[in-house]
Amino acid sequence: MSDPIIKVENLSKRYRIGLKEKKADTFAQQMVNVLKYPIDNFRKIKNLGRFQGEEEEGVHWALKDISFEVKEGEVLGIIGKNGAGKSTLLKILSKITEPTSGRIEMGGRVAALLEVGTGFHPELTGRENIFMNGTILGMTKKEIDRKLDEIIDFSGVEKYIDTPVKFYSSGMRVRLGFSVAAHLEPEILIIDEVLAVGDVEFQKKCLGKLGDVSKGEGRTVLFVSHNMAAVNNLCTNCIFLENGEIEFQGRVDEAISIYLQNEKSDETYINLNVFKGENCEIYNTKIVNKDTLIHNGLNLMIKTTFNSKLNRKYSIILSVFREFELAFVAPSFYKNKPIEGKGEYEILFEIPKYLLNPGFHTIDISVVDETGNFYQYLLAKEILSFKLEDDNIRRRNKYNKGWGGSVSPILKITWNKI
Repeated sequence: MSDPIIKVENLSKRYRIGLKEKKADTFAQQMVNVLKYPIDNFRKIKNLGRFQGEEEEGVHWALKDISFEVKEGEVLGIIGKNGAGKSTLLKILSKITEPTSGRIEMGGRVAALLEVGTGFHPELTGRENIFMNGTILGMTKKEIDRKLDEIIDFSGVEKYIDTPVKFYSSGMRVRLGFSVAAHLEPEILIIDEVLAVGDVEFQKKCLGKLGDVSKGEGRTVLFVSHNMAAVNNLCTNCIFLENGEIEFQGRVDEAISIYLQNEKSDETYINLNVFKGENCEIYNTKIVNKDTLIHNGLNLMIKTTFNSKLNRKYSIILSVFREFELAFVAPSFYKNKPIEGKGEYEILFEIPKYLLNPGFHTIDISVVDETGNFYQYLLAKEILSFKLEDDNIRRRNKYNKGWGGSVSPILKITWNKI
């Protein structure tokens, strides 16, 4: 068994979010405060560098005494809702920020793509930034030259490669940033949620490259995403973070299942992100059923907002996936009027009860033209994810993975004794 390439021991990170007492304006006032509260100040100094199991006022522990190891060639998924500590962990591993306490061992060069444009100098051209990033990673000019054409071709920004990066769109910066990180041969590649900024085709291209990097080239990848399908398909192991602590580490499907079960708020069933297409947008997508438990005995109601910026006729297509396999596609053009003209529209999808088979589901929403050419203006990939339960507790406990198959509709079944 190979030695771990990443070893994290008792890692904690503290942020100050305010002060209990008023700040001293002068040195004399500060000395008065110290003399006035000697015991309290001694306690604060003593506990300054380690997590004590509870948060004091004015202090937030983004990470709380976490430990894990990653083997060479492993793709580790890191999941959890917003504020769980995922991005903080990656920033510490990338040496962008220092931990408050704990120890990290990294066995190789690290390339990180954490935020749009991270590691780019805005005044330098795309080409110059490639060479700068390669130099930071310890590569020679000859090594970078050998990879240059491949990087530019993969990124798709060859037309603008000699333009300063400050003039790039966010999508162009993500394309070039990912291409640089993936092709300059770091031993460890760290990817945050930034791939969500790129278009769907480029996301697929990136995920394919990440698979090649880990399986074909034996490099280690740390991957943070809210895209459970991507995590499931790409990762070999997974960590579920909650409130700065590791709730689970192990098999990817188990981590995803526990993550979904532990979501006790509506955040699982709402996506406020704006998905931009060709002169149109989709945003504020959510499940609007009032029930706390989403089960197959409900008419599942999904609502989204569509904004058209041009006078066109649009049709909407809902695609539903169960356990990452396509369950069904429901286009609006069979029995519904097209959306026509520019403006904002509220769209409600109703999925009949007992159609979906219990299990983990994701939903895509796409917008196409109404002419029959099926030109796609927008695709909101995995815009929602949810776990659908069986409405019968006895069946739910016995068949907790569903009945098999994508759907389980109630059919009219009759019989006669012969």
